[in-house]
Amino acid sequence: MRLFFGFLVSSLFCLPAYAQAPVRVSLADLVAEALARNPEIAAAQKRYDAMRQRPVQERSLPDPMVSAGYNSSGNPLPAAGLGSEPTANIGFMVSQELPYPGKLGLRASIASREADAEFQQIEAARLSITARVKQTYYRLAYTYAVGDVLTRNRGLLDTLLKVSENRYAIGQAAQQDVIKAQTQLSILELQLERVRLERATREGDLNALLARPTATPAGRPADLQLTRFDVSLDALVTAANEHAPMLRREQIMIDRSQLAVDAARREYKPDFAVTGGYYYMGAMPPMYELRFDVKVPLQRARRAAAVSEQLSTVAQARNTYDSARLDLQGRVQQDYQMASTSVRLAGLYRDTVLPQARLALESSMSSYQTGSVDFLSVLTNFGTVLEYEMTYFDELASYHAAVSRLEEMTGTPLVH
Repeated sequence: MRLFFGFLVSSLFCLPAYAQAPVRVSLADLVAEALARNPEIAAAQKRYDAMRQRPVQERSLPDPMVSAGYNSSGNPLPAAGLGSEPTANIGFMVSQELPYPGKLGLRASIASREADAEFQQIEAARLSITARVKQTYYRLAYTYAVGDVLTRNRGLLDTLLKVSENRYAIGQAAQQDVIKAQTQLSILELQLERVRLERATREGDLNALLARPTATPAGRPADLQLTRFDVSLDALVTAANEHAPMLRREQIMIDRSQLAVDAARREYKPDFAVTGGYYYMGAMPPMYELRFDVKVPLQRARRAAAVSEQLSTVAQARNTYDSARLDLQGRVQQDYQMASTSVRLAGLYRDTVLPQARLALESSMSSYQTGSVDFLSVLTNFGTVLEYEMTYFDELASYHAAVSRLEEMTGTPLVH
């Protein structure tokens, strides 16, 4: 009997080997596939490609205008009086608008900054997809780890149930021992079913992120590992302020707004137009025309309002940047605390709590052999070990998910 319980205890802490285990899949391969196939990133890239075409358009001069017509004398028919009347002619003119120097350059610079801001959307989409793939990957790994724990403990519990039934049959155990074991086994089956449901959900999320067909097998992730997390909160906040795409975008929008102020002020300057024409006069010498026009900016109240509008836009862009920076700082601190707490708790479970709980279970099993403790104590210690093992893997998954979110917010890969 002592050898039998020793076998039970050893089997409790050893993972089973499966004949047909799912194919292992690496996180790096999934991230690379998502970055290459996800339509959200492709859409952001196309928006940026479209925005890159605007600076050329804004820098170009307005299209010239070509006019053709005639002047007649005596009647409205064409060529009436042509060659005999000095006012009768047939001709054409070409006109070209010329904005004040610097206006087109400012408009092109504004469009260029808007394109730069759109590029940050690509970076944000890439970071977001990467973080979402990682979080889904770690939660999927959690379902496999917990599934292994539940499967292993289901076998042990089934064996304990048979032992209690045998002892009850010979009058060495109470009926409630059998009932308690059966109840615990039913609860464990429910937990396994929930884990299967979550696994299917996570696989579906992963297939959606990778733009795969719904029923594509996701594979089994690498086992969750407890790693060091020694980065400081100040370093994370500094990295977020320097590398976060959304903050970069808001900073670019501040620059864009300042350029818009300069463009609005440049509207106080006049625009020009050059016109040239040729007129056929029949038997008389041809007539030529060259005209230089100036658009006088007399509506100064309208231009002053435009400058005031752009100054308000600059202030709004700066406030938006400060708001985004503070919001990002708060989220970085929240996930930093979550990662720090989870990695610390996982370490405590692995190094202290679980070894102690396993010793308690082993001790209760040994005492159960001698009849000094009842079966309920063994079952309680068994449930405690099972709960602590599941909590350990939950903390591991929470830790890795929090670090993934920190990577997204800081725009910096973290070793974890």
